[in-house]
Amino acid sequence: MTGPDSGLSRWEKQTRSSLARTRVFDLDQVRYRHPRRGNERDFIVLQPPDWVNVLALTPEHELVLVRQFRFGIDDFALEIPGGVIETGEDRLVAGARELLEETGYQGSAVQLLGTVIPNPAIQSNRCHIALVTGAVSVGATTWDADEEIEISLCPVDEVLAQARNGRIGHSLVLNALFLFEPWWRKMKGRGV
Repeated sequence: MTGPDSGLSRWEKQTRSSLARTRVFDLDQVRYRHPRRGNERDFIVLQPPDWVNVLALTPEHELVLVRQFRFGIDDFALEIPGGVIETGEDRLVAGARELLEETGYQGSAVQLLGTVIPNPAIQSNRCHIALVTGAVSVGATTWDADEEIEISLCPVDEVLAQARNGRIGHSLVLNALFLFEPWWRKMKGRGV
């Protein structure tokens, strides 16, 4: 439990200085002071933009998946579409845009399933999880210069099984599926 009666102290931000500015994130050094103990310490904070990940559900109850090379793990990863939210862009508009750009799919409706914090120990951003329903292929992809994506469709229950057996290991995709599963179970229960 946190809050005024929990006994935890909120560290006080003192200064912030830039260590690096990159295409993907800014790297800052932030000095904090503990209010009761009085000690000060520098912490490194990544400042990436907010992201949106998209669960795109087709009328046939399949999810649109993407497989692409990921430089951080030096390997391929099975994921859902997603990407950076541009400055001033609405997160649901960004989700629909990323879905169309990466996969050529567009949906009839989009809603927010939830928001997660990718790594609060060192990152400042949020990842928003959008659900696009009625997703159908409407045209060609418009990948970024460094993107090369394999697009596939998979029945929802098979995707959930792949998440449980380790075939899908991307933590933000697992978060999205965790938020989506109750919605999916309720929909299945209605016989839709």
